[in-house]
Amino acid sequence: MQNFVYVRIWHSKKQPSFKECQPVNQSIHRFQDIHAHAVSVQEWNQTYSQITAGSLESSLMQLTSARCHVFREQINQRVVQHGEAPKGRVCFAVPLAIPGAIRMQGREADYSSIFFLRGGEEFMFHMPTGMDMLAITFEREFFEAALGDTASASEIQTLLRQPVIKVPPPRLAECRQRLLTMFSEALVNEELGNTQARERELEQAMLDELLVLMTDPACDRRQRSGSSTHSFIVEKCHRLAMSETINVPSVIELCQRLQVSRRTVQNSFRLVAETTPLNYLRSVRLNGVRRTLMSTPASELSIGDAASRWGFFHLSHFAAEYQELFGVLPSQTKRAEEARAYAA
Repeated sequence: MQNFVYVRIWHSKKQPSFKECQPVNQSIHRFQDIHAHAVSVQEWNQTYSQITAGSLESSLMQLTSARCHVFREQINQRVVQHGEAPKGRVCFAVPLAIPGAIRMQGREADYSSIFFLRGGEEFMFHMPTGMDMLAITFEREFFEAALGDTASASEIQTLLRQPVIKVPPPRLAECRQRLLTMFSEALVNEELGNTQARERELEQAMLDELLVLMTDPACDRRQRSGSSTHSFIVEKCHRLAMSETINVPSVIELCQRLQVSRRTVQNSFRLVAETTPLNYLRSVRLNGVRRTLMSTPASELSIGDAASRWGFFHLSHFAAEYQELFGVLPSQTKRAEEARAYAA
């Protein structure tokens, strides 16, 4: 895992839009809660759910300019990310470390993969324990103008039909190192934002690096089918757990709805999420309770009522499972008014 880069903190209670971010804004944050981490990623509408048990530690480093948003996130637990890519953008992600099974949009990925999403596209990303990733989001108009000036535009467009793009490992290693160097230098260079020219130079250099990577003739341009059956099963079960929060379907009921055997469901969760269906779906619902508690004042919603909204009706069992997953009791979770007071 790469070492953290220590930079000055950019303090702002309002997350700025791309157009407001002039000059460049830099920030670094550390979290002990995955939901606080998720909402701090600028411009992204998403939820993160912690799947593996234990205290969470994560870092989020961000760099925001007029036409580009770059962030690096490192998380010590297994997490499933679900949401929508920022509208009007094109989004790339370059893995820096992949210590376990990883799926993006139902496709299996590895260390020779980069990820791509179009603005407004819904996504589901299974992030393994200890993953380190660099994500770069460009304004769509800026990206398309640069792509139009590229001789290999049609070949790149073919690659961008897939959410997981396989590229030659040696070339990706070089690209990864150069992008990291640009990002790290921009974070620690407080003079970067003093001129618009320097900002645009950074934006263009990062975009050029990715475009050159995708023009390599060794890139895998084969068009693959959609999500695997295993990924489809996990995603469908995930959505059911999120939509039917009170009358939670059992694993047997899920098998009946999907018309697959219990063994198939078990194997699917093992391959995609490295856990059992029961543990995964319980974890997703416990994350739902945690988000509910963090977004509502204690005076408006009790812990018991929040738990029942997500299908937990035996409070002592719920409290024990909650503590096992997050390392704290439900009563130790910061409620909305506490979070506001802490931020102030």
